[in-house]
Amino acid sequence: MTAAGPRHFDVVIVGAGLSGIGAGYRLQTMCPDKSYALLEARRRLGGTWDLFRYPGVRSDSDMFTLGYPFRPWEDARTIADGASILRYLEDTASVYGIDRHISYGRRVTTACWSPQDDCWRLETAGLDGAAGPPYSCRFLYLCSGYYDYESGHVPEFPGEADFAGAIVHPQHWPEALDYAGKRVVVIGSGATAVTLVPAMASKAAHVTMLQRSPSYVASLPARDPIAEKLTRVLPNGLAHAIVRWKNILFQIGFYQFSRRRPERARRLLLAGVTRALTPGYPVDPHFSPRYDPWDQRMCLVPDADLFRAIRQGRASVETDEIDRFTPDGLLLRSGTTLEADIVVTATGLRLLPLGGIHIEVDGTALEPGETFVYRGFMLSGVPNLAISIGYTNASWTLRADLSSRSVCKLLQRMDARGAATATPVLDEPSAAEPEALLNLRSGYVLRSAAAMPKQGRHAPWRLRQNYLLDFVDARLGKLDARLLYGDALSSADRCPSASRGRAASQGARRGRSRR
Repeated sequence: MTAAGPRHFDVVIVGAGLSGIGAGYRLQTMCPDKSYALLEARRRLGGTWDLFRYPGVRSDSDMFTLGYPFRPWEDARTIADGASILRYLEDTASVYGIDRHISYGRRVTTACWSPQDDCWRLETAGLDGAAGPPYSCRFLYLCSGYYDYESGHVPEFPGEADFAGAIVHPQHWPEALDYAGKRVVVIGSGATAVTLVPAMASKAAHVTMLQRSPSYVASLPARDPIAEKLTRVLPNGLAHAIVRWKNILFQIGFYQFSRRRPERARRLLLAGVTRALTPGYPVDPHFSPRYDPWDQRMCLVPDADLFRAIRQGRASVETDEIDRFTPDGLLLRSGTTLEADIVVTATGLRLLPLGGIHIEVDGTALEPGETFVYRGFMLSGVPNLAISIGYTNASWTLRADLSSRSVCKLLQRMDARGAATATPVLDEPSAAEPEALLNLRSGYVLRSAAAMPKQGRHAPWRLRQNYLLDFVDARLGKLDARLLYGDALSSADRCPSASRGRAASQGARRGRSRR
């Protein structure tokens, strides 16, 4: 490699959020001989937990499963605020030396795979948008999630320009926004909305959650009483492991119950809402969704804080559609007028496949929507590339950590075989019947389903929503099925080379491909 050439690593991880930091740990412990770099587009680590700064931002999963299995969550709170989660990530990166591998202000814009070199070549951009230093790597691991962090989903509403107040999207929360004593309308019914409403209601004159249709909302104790008891009598690591598996098994059990007995699950959830609200409150229509449980992701509220704000009269719910904005608020289709000083558009996120990176394989642009996910962490026809995808019915970290383990297991397998490449091959007609990657009917999923990678009908092309099965498979399953391995190049031909570019490497010796 020349002085002006790309910075080369065995593995490049894209994204220093929850997934990327966990990936760094797994690489260090399972593949200590591999060099790696962690490229982060923002000024600091944390991903989602650095980006979102709206009032009350918190986890939508319990922290015993959202936290890392290798670093127990020691706070007594089951649902944690964003600032605490960010500190946890920063401390984890520092304790294990992962932060020394992070380069900030390095947005990967293009990744090109050269089969002549068995190598990924990466182009980056800095915080100002100017071209950054190039990188190269043998293996590329995308831990940037599938959300668009630049902009959320904001529908256009008639009359917005006439509104005299402030319109705010949670993804771009103004630090100086003063909502004390103000009338606030939060448009939306998802996890962000049910978080914002009770948080803002503590200072605002009144907060109205305006929803076109409701979501399932369940209350969870802010502190886990079983965890508190166990931590008093057991070592922290053991207590954490027990509580973690307790929560995992409960999540799996309730999800399976909901899918097999949707009407019974529905009655159970609505009964919980009824108990949390004042007698006679119209649970239908305000908290009675049109869909079955887990057709969309469920919203969790700690200690019923949303319902408490409604009981106390500090917040209310309107189930209606917007006709138009007015100078003083919103006119609804029913004719109702909501007066507002601030309108918060908690109208959802946008999905962005592969972090928005332009990917080429041997000069051909990759269309993510035409690929299939292999074992939940690779893409059909794409060599030496992995992605981190979380569960839709459980904590993101559960699946992300299994993906990182699988990446390390694959790297070990490649070394044992003397292979330079590993490419999932979709050669089963029965598996090539595409289904949406995410098994949800949420608007943000349906809007972007065509652009996202697909899943097939059966393993290894099926993205299961069952941590227990995936855990066993990640530990005991074999990676060779449907993988095409390519022999390593000679040392003279290894990427990056001392003085040649891609054109000069056309005649490089290629090894025989084998499964």
